[in-house]
Amino acid sequence: MADSQLSTALRPAHAGVHPVHPMANPGYGKRTAPDQLAHRPDDFAHLPGREAAVAAYVDRLPDGADISVKTLAKHLPYGQCALRTALNNLQAAGHLRRGREHVAGAGGARWITRTWFTRTPRDDAWWAAFTRGDVPQEREPPTRSRAFILLAALGRTAPALSLSHADCVTLGPLVTRWFERGASDDEVRRALTTGLPTPIHSPAALVARRLRDKLPPDRTPAPRRTALRILECATCGTPGRPEALPGGTCAPCRGKQPRPTPTLTPAAVHAHATATRAAANRPQEAAP
Repeated sequence: MADSQLSTALRPAHAGVHPVHPMANPGYGKRTAPDQLAHRPDDFAHLPGREAAVAAYVDRLPDGADISVKTLAKHLPYGQCALRTALNNLQAAGHLRRGREHVAGAGGARWITRTWFTRTPRDDAWWAAFTRGDVPQEREPPTRSRAFILLAALGRTAPALSLSHADCVTLGPLVTRWFERGASDDEVRRALTTGLPTPIHSPAALVARRLRDKLPPDRTPAPRRTALRILECATCGTPGRPEALPGGTCAPCRGKQPRPTPTLTPAAVHAHATATRAAANRPQEAAP
């Protein structure tokens, strides 16, 4: 049953079952969370059939696609109520979060409603780091650095500059300084291979000297602005800190604590405001 639902949900638009999925208004819609693992056939095998079908469909949509319940109901074989429950279940499983993000544009800064989706399920700690703009890296670091790879490949561009493994390790920090100043791989390669003398007695010494003498000025961009994001409860929409929304749901909606009630009713607030205005307009009594 789940396989047939997944097949129906993912049937291509040109088959005549579903029209092309629409995009949301500019700045809204689906947003892909960063640092996802590569796609695999069993990405959503841990989910029930309906949730797996919805997740697989949303995963294939581009950023900016309209993934509201109303729109999804027009493209998937589920009603709005079922889709709302499925999206909440995807949120609880760590595939989705709703919230707001502070963005700056030509017209000024404003808060934008966001729906972030990731095929790789994330726990609450990951989402908390994401709201701070500090995405934890889960992948294994490469065994060879970018600088090492560039130096090791120099011999293919200029055979006279073939370096040993030890040379690449020793010279790596000098190349890294170029990268830290905004230089590209091609810029470093050109600086090392253009106008070579003949013969070259010590390739490592020549490369080291050029890396030091031709070091460019710092061209790195200004530091990236810290991300401003707020998560919201999937049930009531109340914004809150990530720590207060485990699984994307606030404590009152999880039944963990009663929802706070206002200390003053609207009628009482109105009465206090009326009394305050009357007191402000009343003439002051003369002092004896």
